[in-house]
Amino acid sequence: MLIDSHCHLDYPGLADRLPEVLARAAESGVGRMVTISTLVRHAATYRALAEAHPEVLFTVGTHPHQAGEEPDVTAAEIVELARHPRCVAIGEAGLDFHYDYAPRDVQERVFRTHIEAARASGLPLVIHAREADEAMIRILREEHGRGAFDAVLHCFSSTEALARAGVELGFYLSFSGILTFKGSAEIRRIAAEIVPRDRLLVETDAPYLAPVPHRGRTNEPAFVAETAKVLAATIGSTPAETAQLTTANFLRLFAKARPFVETHSASAAA
Repeated sequence: MLIDSHCHLDYPGLADRLPEVLARAAESGVGRMVTISTLVRHAATYRALAEAHPEVLFTVGTHPHQAGEEPDVTAAEIVELARHPRCVAIGEAGLDFHYDYAPRDVQERVFRTHIEAARASGLPLVIHAREADEAMIRILREEHGRGAFDAVLHCFSSTEALARAGVELGFYLSFSGILTFKGSAEIRRIAAEIVPRDRLLVETDAPYLAPVPHRGRTNEPAFVAETAKVLAATIGSTPAETAQLTTANFLRLFAKARPFVETHSASAAA
């Protein structure tokens, strides 16, 4: 079984055809997926998706693009929403200096709030980092020094420096369809040489970043199988072994998801 550790099922292109999207995921061996929060105030939407579909889990958090819309959400509010049984992580939160849709100081403040929520809840933090490696490394080291927390650097497409910092802090790295792109040799090298095997995850970030051979199409959880195939070749493994590896890694990081994934495994074996 594969798990899509990061997708956005509430987005146009997926929400409007969800039954067929979920059916194709199942046909491709994707047994579970995590729909990721971009706004805390939309928590009810993510919760409803997870409650209606047994293959779906969810998170609570504010994307850095939307940090300016929710600058004052508290860690306590996030933690309370994350108590739902199917909420398995905090985020996504972080820094995006490519678009700068929110002021950088606001992004940093909101990000630190989410780190506080991850510590308080014991849930892992889903980190978004784009063109902000130096600031990201500084914040992660500062905050980790104040108290450990678990995290994943999602859709990893950053520098070796950030990859090494994440590994040193005990974080996981998740690879998306970007791994399959012709121009992503450096990302594949990082996956093969820098990231320990027990810290690798796969994702789609659907509806964005469809992997080869689906580039140009709306991405969906079923396509995580293509990324897993490339990851397997990258690390010298087989697709089946990589599916087993990344699922085990997912369950180690997203421990709260274990009962829901084990339910699927038991059903499949029956």
